[in-house]
Amino acid sequence: MRLKTKYAESIKPALVKEFDIKNPMLIPAIEKIVISVGAGEGAKDQKLLQNMADTISLIAGQKAVVTNAKKSVAGFKVREGFPVGIKVTLRKEQMYAFLDKLISVALPRVKDFRGLPRDGFDGRGNYNFGLNEQLMFPEVVYDQILRTHGMNITIVTTAPDDKQAFKLLELFGIPFAKGK
Repeated sequence: MRLKTKYAESIKPALVKEFDIKNPMLIPAIEKIVISVGAGEGAKDQKLLQNMADTISLIAGQKAVVTNAKKSVAGFKVREGFPVGIKVTLRKEQMYAFLDKLISVALPRVKDFRGLPRDGFDGRGNYNFGLNEQLMFPEVVYDQILRTHGMNITIVTTAPDDKQAFKLLELFGIPFAKGK
């Protein structure tokens, strides 16, 4: 709730001022956050797959779903309907709670953290970045994990371009790497 209030009280007016936005419906906002994990070799082991799903559910505060392959790909030894990953989509309150936890608790716990890469924008105002392991989140207990795994986090915004999306995320407090 802290970030939702911050967005309404300080981020929205700052974006309106900087980008000279006349229509209040065009003010950039965060629409959803998607956390996904590729199962890799873990797809063959049902127990490991369930452990990964439980870990992501614990981190997100919402039940994660197992995604299945849509097509068979012989080169990857994957059949149609075969489990290939886990994902969870966060919106509204859960989204703000996760973002707050990510910014204030998880990322500061990363060893030698220099900021998130600035090149994760896709040209349409969405931002992607990956984390190498799930142990930085306080809910995750090391003894309950069968294998450490990374995750991909996608922040989907309503911003029309990367410049506005970058400013929006920067105002939220996302620590970007210094440089370009």
